[in-house]
Amino acid sequence: MTTDDLKRAARVLRAELAEQGVDLSHARALELVAHQAGYKDWNVAAARSTPSSTVGLGAPVPVLRMVDVERTRAFYLGFLGFAVEFEHRFEPGLPLYLRVERDGARLDLSEHHGDGTPGSVVWIPVADVRALQRELLATGYTHMRPGIDDDAPGGPTLEVIDPAQNVLRFAEVPR
Repeated sequence: MTTDDLKRAARVLRAELAEQGVDLSHARALELVAHQAGYKDWNVAAARSTPSSTVGLGAPVPVLRMVDVERTRAFYLGFLGFAVEFEHRFEPGLPLYLRVERDGARLDLSEHHGDGTPGSVVWIPVADVRALQRELLATGYTHMRPGIDDDAPGGPTLEVIDPAQNVLRFAEVPR
């Protein structure tokens, strides 16, 4: 854990206890989080935990190949409920590059030769896979009625296949 992770845990602990009427100082919350992480106290935790990166890496954004823009839009926007974050063409008639987003999950979809490989697989964590399944079935999308694999290695998983044969696996991660 990084020092920032420990500080974030202390803020969450204080906020949750405050909701229950328990007042806890920030310093005490840091001490409790340090003990939970296996350190003697906050000073030891701060000295020994992984320093936070100054590089600032963000979450990766997979680039998936698309071969039919209209079918791809119907799948990602209509069926899966993503929204367009941006789209780009160098000029009319040239390949489309499209970013879609939903709840912080971002995917880039590209018609450009060399971007992505049809048939790629993307694993996406989801809080409630059954709620997602109900939502998808309610869209009336006629090309797919996804089920849930309760025995998948990443947790209960709903799998869908886009028009370019890219596989999206929505897996419910344990809390």
